[in-house]
This record gives sequence, structure tokens and C-alpha cells, in this order.
Amino acid sequence: MTELADRIRAELRAAADADRAPKMQAYMKSEMPFLGVPAPLARSITGAARRAHPPAGLDELLVTVEDLWDGAEFREERYAAQHLMRDRLTRGVLELLPLHEKIAVTGAWWDHVDEVARHIADLHDEYPAETADAVRRWSLGENLWLRRLAIISQLSRKDRLDTGVLTEVIEPALSEPEFFLRKAIGWALREHAKTDPDWVRAYVCDHEDVLSGLSRREALKNL
Repeated sequence: MTELADRIRAELRAAADADRAPKMQAYMKSEMPFLGVPAPLARSITGAARRAHPPAGLDELLVTVEDLWDGAEFREERYAAQHLMRDRLTRGVLELLPLHEKIAVTGAWWDHVDEVARHIADLHDEYPAETADAVRRWSLGENLWLRRLAIISQLSRKDRLDTGVLTEVIEPALSEPEFFLRKAIGWALREHAKTDPDWVRAYVCDHEDVLSGLSRREALKNL
């Protein structure tokens, strides 16, 4: 354990709300219980603790992250771990790819996976070839959450988005009935439509016979 992890756990428990906790757990359909700490407050607690106990460097920060993630008894502890991963020390570090993958696989739900996506977007910018290889591999694998992560991994890239990579990672999921994949396809296309609506219209038209109704509606929602 690290002093930072201990501080975060203690502060989260001090802010627990027993009435709110079961409602949060039910909403998120989480097997792991909640403390009942609202997300903005949990982020504030994590940030204040990090400022009070700044890690000496990336290695120490990662020890804290994995301590909170692996030892979590409550979901807010995992949220705290992911909030720490937003630290400038982690930005665009290719060596963290296995940790991002671990969090997506063990978190195994949309809230955790969607947070990981911001880090993969950074890696697309810093290491395009290596990151493209990773998301292609995920898109062809059996893990649902890595497949979703591959599809949404360029959400924030706007005009930097690689449509070739996006097309490749969508392709294996086009015929899948899984809601979280269909939603991810629509979301990725809808976001890119803000930058290149003509490309998205053309993509939807070209894949009219294989795109699910959900994916198509999401893709064209704002067009």
C-alpha cells in the first residue's frame, strides 16, 4: 500500500452515504458495492489527496493505481484509480498499454472501458502504428470490452481520426447482436460526423445492409 492510496480510501469512506450507495450500485448494475460517494466528490477527494501526497514519479503513481484497482472493495476506489490515470505522467506512455488493457478486461463494464478510451486516443496520437496494431488485435478477439474499446478508441481525435483504422475495428462487429458493440459503432460514427459528416453518411450508405438499426440511428442522429 502507498500513503496516497491509504489517504484516498480513508477520505472516500469518510464521505460514504449509506442511502445513496445501493441506488448507485443498482443503476450501474455493479456486483461490486458502492460507498455512495457522488462522482464529482470522489474526483475532488482523489485530486486533493494526490496534491497532499504527490507521487515521486510515474512508478510510484502506478503502484498507487494498481493498489487501488486490485484491492478495491468499493467501486469508487476503482474510479479513484482511473482518475489518477489522468495524471500528466501517464499521458501518451506506450508502456502503459498492458495496464489499460488490464483495466478494461477486469473492469468489464462500460464506465471503466469508456474512461480507458481517452488514454488510447492519446496513444493513437503518440504511437499511431503500435496503437493501431493493438486496437486491431482487440477488435478481432473474444473479449467484448476490448472490442468496444477498439471501436471508441478515437472518439476525441476529431480531424486526427484515422478512418481506415476506424473502419477496420468496426468491421468485425457489424453483424454482432451485442448492444454494447452496436452502441459503440453508432457512437464512434456520430462523433466523427461532427468533423466529417460526408464520410459518415457515405459509410452508413455503403453499409446499409449490415449496420444495425441502433448503430445507424446513432450515427445519423445529428445529421
